Amino acid sequence: MIKSAIYHRPKNNYAYALNEKKLHIRLRTEKNDLTSVDLIYGDPYVWKNEQWQNDKKSMKLEGSDDLFDYWIASVDPEFRRLRYGFEVHDGNETLIYGEKGFVEEDPKDTNFYFCFPFLNQIDVFTPPGWVKDTVWYQIFPERFANGDPSIDPEGTLPWNSEDPKVDSFFGGDFQGVIDHLDHLDELGVNGIYFTPIFKAHSNHKYDTIDYMEIDPQFGDKETFRTLVTECHKRGIRVMLDAVFNHSGYFFEPFQDVLKNQENSAYKHWFHIHEFPVKEEPVPNYDAFAFVPSMPKLNTENPEVRDYLLNVGKYWVEEFHIDGWRLDVANEVDHSFWRDFRKAVKSVKPEVYILGEIWHDSMPWLEGDQFDAVMNYPFTNAVLDYFAKDSISGVDFVEQITKWSVAYPKNVNDVAFNLLGSHDTPRVLTISGDEIERVKLMFLFQLTFSGTPCIYYGDEIGMNGAGDPDCRKCMEWDSEKQDRELFEFVSRLNRLRKEERALQGDGTFHFVRGEDPEVIMYERGYENEAILVMVNKNTEEKLVDLGGGFGEGMQIHDLWNDEQFESSGKLGVPAGEFRILKRLSV
Repeated sequence: MIKSAIYHRPKNNYAYALNEKKLHIRLRTEKNDLTSVDLIYGDPYVWKNEQWQNDKKSMKLEGSDDLFDYWIASVDPEFRRLRYGFEVHDGNETLIYGEKGFVEEDPKDTNFYFCFPFLNQIDVFTPPGWVKDTVWYQIFPERFANGDPSIDPEGTLPWNSEDPKVDSFFGGDFQGVIDHLDHLDELGVNGIYFTPIFKAHSNHKYDTIDYMEIDPQFGDKETFRTLVTECHKRGIRVMLDAVFNHSGYFFEPFQDVLKNQENSAYKHWFHIHEFPVKEEPVPNYDAFAFVPSMPKLNTENPEVRDYLLNVGKYWVEEFHIDGWRLDVANEVDHSFWRDFRKAVKSVKPEVYILGEIWHDSMPWLEGDQFDAVMNYPFTNAVLDYFAKDSISGVDFVEQITKWSVAYPKNVNDVAFNLLGSHDTPRVLTISGDEIERVKLMFLFQLTFSGTPCIYYGDEIGMNGAGDPDCRKCMEWDSEKQDRELFEFVSRLNRLRKEERALQGDGTFHFVRGEDPEVIMYERGYENEAILVMVNKNTEEKLVDLGGGFGEGMQIHDLWNDEQFESSGKLGVPAGEFRILKRLSV
């Protein structure tokens, strides 16, 4: 037994409250080392005959990554407190593992074991309930649709007249979005994520000039209010993008610093190293990625905090938006985000707070800051396997598992799972223009747990390399749209809404099969079970359903609308998939 690989800590993703009654306990062990694990648990204040009265429960092998196995069990402690440990078996040896290490026999001493002191309801990670059943659609407003040419900025180019450059303007606006809400209805999405809409100098608007004003090229506040109202009428939520890490160059307080230097009343709003302020060759003030036009805001300054917290509340109070996506969220102090959460949730408790973080995000996901982060590890694994062929099926399963076990289930249920965005090349281009690869990526995204996001135009087969090519004008000529792809994605969205097991409360786990290049995973909800099989091979594969999914039971192929009895092997055509629902248990 490799004891050095066995790991647990009584918090974060290893011990957490799923709800006000249930705890999830997770253990990490060396891959393929242990044959079974039992959870030993009991109330710390209950003894019998001067010995601790405990219970034992078999733990389930949740999944494996390249190095470790992960085991999980759920417990409903009667008095909402728990002492617990693990009985680990490798076929030859049995040990008891607790907070004080390893012993051969149960010491009957609560102090030896791990402690979950008390399940306080206020500490339960509780994101907005609507998010886990939301399919998002990301809109880059400048490139979605030009509905009101009268407000076009100077130098606006005719729609789709040429490929975009870094400084191109095509006149996309709010009216254009309103005009095309039917497209979103037909696609089956029920959430819009807008990149920044506030007054700014650039076309991307991540260089904010005024956080309290809408950029005039998009319309005015009344048009935006109409847009939100029309979205809500259709059951579509609206999430805005804010940049609180840095402002734009023309942000009035920064302009005051440039004008008045160390005499400026705003000099402490930024991180200025020395005066006079210099931009070249490297700015002598903190800036996002050393870009002089994006000076970093000092969110530890009380005036800055108050200003930005008021911004967060204002757009929720006045326009009833449903979420905030927070740019460069990992470079802002945790204290500010705690205050931000309290501020916006005081106005509307069901506001979704999404942080842009590309790495391990557990410190932001403990219930006091964000509801979710953008799940780029998911993105990278899906692209590497389906689009690039740069990893094997085994690697793919291990990577998805690695990041799934890095968080509690209630965090994963609202993880923001994207395939592409305004920061990445188009998925079709990454796939070498092979539309079948794109279909399989959409299949996995829309049958996986979490809240998926579709980047505008990906659903109709738009292509494009990195920025600015990935920010082309939306193609509204139906003759130039891939309508078959559109119908494919729409159908997946409908299936997700119809099947409870595919929605946010559903469980997820990979199923091991004979061929590692046939990816199989099961979604479940109560007594419902759906098995998805994806064959990325160049030839048909026969998959053994066996007893794992219910031998001898009636199966409904949801995609092909066929029913049959489960027995023997089932063929999955090359480059295709099956979505099977067990009809009896």
